[in-house]
Amino acid sequence: MRRLSRKQLIWSLVGIVVLGGLVWGVRWATFARPPLPEAVAALASDELVTVDTARPLTFTPAHVPPTTGFIFYPGGRVDPRAYAGLMRTIAQAGYLVVVPSMPVNMAIFNTNAANAIIAAHPQIQRWVIGGHSVGGTAAALYVSAHPDRIAGLAIWSSFPAGNSDISELDLPVILLYGGNETGVTDQSVGARKHLLPPDTLYIRIEGGDHHQFGAYALTTEDDLATIAREVQHDRILTATLELLQRVSSSP
Repeated sequence: MRRLSRKQLIWSLVGIVVLGGLVWGVRWATFARPPLPEAVAALASDELVTVDTARPLTFTPAHVPPTTGFIFYPGGRVDPRAYAGLMRTIAQAGYLVVVPSMPVNMAIFNTNAANAIIAAHPQIQRWVIGGHSVGGTAAALYVSAHPDRIAGLAIWSSFPAGNSDISELDLPVILLYGGNETGVTDQSVGARKHLLPPDTLYIRIEGGDHHQFGAYALTTEDDLATIAREVQHDRILTATLELLQRVSSSP
């Protein structure tokens, strides 16, 4: 059997390393934490909500033509379907809800995803945008760039980036975070209050954590919550629906 020369051996090893790096990169870029079974179950249409699972994921109330819409940017590397239970409940209250998929599952790489959604639904008179984690940061960036297109902002377990100052906008904003979070804390939120309108509503969900803003598979170190997911979701929904109601009833 012919032996490889030293040069051929080196190039073969380089090729293996490069190929391995490419495989790892593709896996990293396409990975998203999968939805839990209860989130998948919420994707079924019924007499109250029609669900279109094609991209973007869309929830439409079946009992009334919606005039207010909610665009939701998912958290980083989280499957958009992980928010189906929450989005379904919002749609059931009478709002069109759209959750776009993002490049490499990171909303920060397509902060303008809302543009196509707004253009596709001319019947919607007012839009609220929101997002979880990186999605919340991306949503705030969208508002700062397009303040005339958005009537409300819901930030879940996140805070605005330094280049998205919307403090002078006349815009209702809510910022929710869990009391047991390690990244979004009283200190980190407080340090960015100057970027948001003075009347922003800050809600600290005692016992809540970062991952329970959705329903997706988690690692052990994520599991910091001391309240049930259902309890945290109820508080998230109460605040978000109040924001949507405020926007939809405004002149």
